[in-house]
Amino acid sequence: MPRARELASKLWPLLATVAVFAFIFLRIPFRRLLEAMTEAHLAPFLALMAAFSIVYFAIDTLVLLKMIRWFHGPLAYRDLLPVRASTYVVSIVNTQLAQGALALYLHRRFLTPLAEITGTVVTLILLEVTQLVIFATAGMLAFPRDVPAGLFYGPAALALVWGALIVITRGPWAERIGGTALLRTFRSATARQLLVILALKGSTFVIALYVHRLALPLFGIHIPTLRLLAFLPIVFMVAALPLTVAHLGTSQAAWIFFFSDYAPAADLLAYSLAAHLTFMLANGTLGLVFLPKAYADLFVHRRRDDIGRQREKKTASV
Repeated sequence: MPRARELASKLWPLLATVAVFAFIFLRIPFRRLLEAMTEAHLAPFLALMAAFSIVYFAIDTLVLLKMIRWFHGPLAYRDLLPVRASTYVVSIVNTQLAQGALALYLHRRFLTPLAEITGTVVTLILLEVTQLVIFATAGMLAFPRDVPAGLFYGPAALALVWGALIVITRGPWAERIGGTALLRTFRSATARQLLVILALKGSTFVIALYVHRLALPLFGIHIPTLRLLAFLPIVFMVAALPLTVAHLGTSQAAWIFFFSDYAPAADLLAYSLAAHLTFMLANGTLGLVFLPKAYADLFVHRRRDDIGRQREKKTASV
């Protein structure tokens, strides 16, 4: 029985991805997708997306650096670049696995209890989701009739999570319930620190909005800026749901659903696939470039440090 559940959990994302694309291609002939791809200006599009990937990587690493320095200890920006980049490679296969790899690296780097490191990573994930939901909620409120009512449960659920965490870590039961190592980072964080992270993560969305505004005409698609501002965060929020392989399928369905009034479905499918895969592969390439350095930092240098400490103990005992 446990094996069957494990197999089902592994197969579910693949089956969900296949199901979503099967539904999409029932409406859109594959020939039209190829035509949309061939008619696009791919060279400037790829250059634009590659540049965005580098900028995103730089800001994403800065966000992680601030969290580490605030709650665990000093670390140089250049030393964090390899591990942040290498998690992009892992996230292509499994986002949760990438976050686990990041927690493991920080645990080894700072010799901090794994629960505390995990709490920092979870807090960062919560802040990333929060900034996305804030933008998405603004878009849903701007065009409430164009949004499925079920999406409004997302902001409500997130508000409940925040409320519960605040009560647990700052309320009358804080010492009894909120004193665990897993909640240490959230308990220690100040409002200013949380707002700084939200602002930095929010800047990546603003840049993404500008990049898509420039990239869409390269596929012959013209979407009003206000409409893009309102619904792009909802597309990102839907795409972030851990339902499919590498978040494929849900992202494309969201692009078609929210922007079908401004472009043919085949063009939107072609653009969303190109944007999604280009960004993912660009990040993966950055990860592969930094992977040898990250591996050395995580295993080779760590082993040398352990050997050095063992020798120091032997010398002291003699």
